[in-house]
Amino acid sequence: MRVSRLAVGLVALVSGCAAAGEPAADRLTISIAPAGYPAAPIDNDALPGTPLAEARAHLGRRLFFDPRLSRTGGIACATCHRPDHGFADLDAVSAGVDGRRGTRNAPALVNLAWTEHLFWDGRVPTLEQQSTMPIENPDEMDLPLAEAIARVNADPAYGRAFADAYAGVDSETALRRSLATFIRSLVSGQSPYDRFLRGDNTALLPGARRGMQMFFSDKAGCFHCHPSGPLTNDGFFNNGSYVTGGDVGRSAITGRSGDLGKFKVPGLRNVAATGPYMHDGSVATLQDAIEQYARGGRGGPNTDAVIVPLLLTEDDKADLVAFLRALTDDRFLNDPRYP
Repeated sequence: MRVSRLAVGLVALVSGCAAAGEPAADRLTISIAPAGYPAAPIDNDALPGTPLAEARAHLGRRLFFDPRLSRTGGIACATCHRPDHGFADLDAVSAGVDGRRGTRNAPALVNLAWTEHLFWDGRVPTLEQQSTMPIENPDEMDLPLAEAIARVNADPAYGRAFADAYAGVDSETALRRSLATFIRSLVSGQSPYDRFLRGDNTALLPGARRGMQMFFSDKAGCFHCHPSGPLTNDGFFNNGSYVTGGDVGRSAITGRSGDLGKFKVPGLRNVAATGPYMHDGSVATLQDAIEQYARGGRGGPNTDAVIVPLLLTEDDKADLVAFLRALTDDRFLNDPRYP
């Protein structure tokens, strides 16, 4: 079912998404930054809002939804990063070509224009480096970049789009940059929480407001890793999900024993739509996530000192869930620009 949906989307994108002459509703720009974020994202390929940035983002969008970038022609980036689920996946661990599965949950691709660490273990610092790694990963799309570029170059519509967006730029570089530019355009900042931060005191219902106060209190302590505004400190923590013998996380990159079981702190916008949770997708629901934190994690080694048992009532937990649901940006999840 997913492949059919992607194929239909591909036809629409290839036939009708050139930057010139498009209706304004279909343009890809970085518009309103979420409350608490800098006005402009880092590492832009082109200044947001300019025709060049739009041309590159549109090209990246075509590539993102194109299953031809996988060895079998059946998997696209959007297969594991679904727009209607906040560019995350419903599966704990996504299926790649031939049903192959890795070990980690597909993270949500939202507001990454402002991050400096990519992947759960932070192995690369830029979206340009990250954007094509899933294409070559044997458990994901399993296609050498040279073959991906050959397939793209065989399509005249792609040829024109690359010429418009990256005249004179090496095709591998253009492939990386265009995908990265599209991902930077995925900005979510219209949730009830965002509207509340911008001064709309009616945006949060009473339960969500109580949950917000709990979230940013010492009683729950969520703000230590998810500060107000960005809702991520972009750091690495062992949040109590690691168990002995499991995925070692950040320490595989740094070689430091102190990084055992540490993973990147994700942002929380649209978190109600992006489950299951944690680096391995082992926590099914928001309620389960709060219960795990309330227990102080799973008791594994090197759990961060801020992860301790919490004295939360059932009402406290319900209010926290209400607040987390108030981080949902329905406009983003239902954006017609993403098929």
